[in-house]
Amino acid sequence: MDLPLLQEMLVERGEPKFRAGQVWEWAARGATGYDQMTNLPAALRDELDAELPFSSLSVEREAHSRDGTEKALFNTADGRPLEAVLMRYRDGRRSVCVSSQSGCPLTCTFCATGRMKFGRNLTTSEILDQALHFRRKEQLSNVIFMGMGEPLMNIDNVLAACERLPDLGVTHRRTAISTVGWIPGIERMTEDGPPVRLALSLHAADESLRSELMPVNDRYPLPDVLDACRRWHEARRMPVFVEYLMLDGVNDRYEQAVALAKVLEPASTFKVNLIPYNPTPGGFHGSTRAAIDAFKSTLEERGVRATVRLTRGRDIDAACGQLAATTAPALPQA
Repeated sequence: MDLPLLQEMLVERGEPKFRAGQVWEWAARGATGYDQMTNLPAALRDELDAELPFSSLSVEREAHSRDGTEKALFNTADGRPLEAVLMRYRDGRRSVCVSSQSGCPLTCTFCATGRMKFGRNLTTSEILDQALHFRRKEQLSNVIFMGMGEPLMNIDNVLAACERLPDLGVTHRRTAISTVGWIPGIERMTEDGPPVRLALSLHAADESLRSELMPVNDRYPLPDVLDACRRWHEARRMPVFVEYLMLDGVNDRYEQAVALAKVLEPASTFKVNLIPYNPTPGGFHGSTRAAIDAFKSTLEERGVRATVRLTRGRDIDAACGQLAATTAPALPQA
């Protein structure tokens, strides 16, 4: 829900200050509407229901994967499209991937979102309402800012949302923010905000190749980004997760694994997550499982911790890099 507007409405009605907290507590516990908030006066519940939408987002469409993953396409009140994904795992984890922007301005060549027109940053309420949508279905365990957009370009609203996620049952240590290497945001996370985890989309240790894949590398070169990540690690005492998308014939050779291990020093600072490529219109092909396993072994032989991400929701275009809100209407850039 629009939390600032809620506060404003309650003040205008002369309600006690604790009323906003009561409304939020019910929403964070998975309430589906104001009618369930039994410790609020009935008249106030009726007024809120009539004047303040329970969510700042409207659900345009939902899709359900064979593996239990769910994807929701939302529209904001001003018609901006965005998507969020709930991933269910056999060990009981329920992880929500949320968006921080409608579209993305950074045009990474392997990412479907980068082909959308950038709309705008999402508000704190719009970020939280993605998680609340799925919280109304079941208890959540993890939240990752790895959906549409570059979270650290919207750092104020992202950190504000992170502050409230424990109310939904998601601790700071189970919240992660993924960045392409937006150094001002990494520096902000080093100095301020809750102790959430940091993930870096790296995808190539070679500067020229990384710039081809991720044009932002021309603005914030990889050596500077890694230095910023090391400072974050020193301050927060947690490993930096490195996301590395495995692209056949592009970044999956033995010598590229060796180069990656070399730039990730000291190895104790980083943990690599190798990501099987999920099809997008970018024209790339995913590495074979044998190539991924060989890449992983090369890293581990050099002391770098590495895992292979379990792909979820590929059949509904909900996997990493596939979010594009393709059924939403085109909107002009803000």
